[in-house]
Amino acid sequence: MAGTARAAHGALPSSVEVFALPTYTLPAPLSAELEIRKSRFIAYAIPVADRDAAMAELRRLRDEHPAATHVCWALLAGGQSGMSDDGEPSGTAGRPILEVLRHHDLDGVLAAVVRYYGGVKLGAGGLVRAYTDAIASVLLDAPRVERIAQVTLTVEVSYADEAKVRRWIEAQGYALADSAYAMLVKMTIRLPINAVDDAQRALVDMTQGKAGFF
Repeated sequence: MAGTARAAHGALPSSVEVFALPTYTLPAPLSAELEIRKSRFIAYAIPVADRDAAMAELRRLRDEHPAATHVCWALLAGGQSGMSDDGEPSGTAGRPILEVLRHHDLDGVLAAVVRYYGGVKLGAGGLVRAYTDAIASVLLDAPRVERIAQVTLTVEVSYADEAKVRRWIEAQGYALADSAYAMLVKMTIRLPINAVDDAQRALVDMTQGKAGFF
């Protein structure tokens, strides 16, 4: 294609887009329960890939706790972060949960607290402390694993090589983020940043040197 330069073999191509710096996530879901002035607070910390996965987990929690008064939550997932007080006074649940996640340098984690109201009002300050303590209890001494930044790598291949490249993407556990068809097939692959060099070499080898990166 005019105006595009092919990257040198082994060099990070200009088409690689970094989404986030490495941070930490959880290796598995965690839960803990506190009772505070007759209210039950059940805290969950769940590793998730993105906001869609987090919303699915929230639906599951609501299904598991149909009689709960509130299901408050916070999500740290790069540009897909969010939070909700779910009917509690504004700022008393979602934000305290979010601050605990930030304190632990977590990303790709949904933190949710299911509350069963026990009949005793806690007041705004009491609610902030309760939600903070609930999610802090589940993260106390929790193991963390490094979350490698994800990038996109754009490669251009022939139509004859497309199926082979698709099979390779699936076998590696990467994601095909986009594809476009013109004289050649342009494929945008999402993968860990530390796998880019090996991916380029593999793509060059399987296309007999015809793969172009730009």
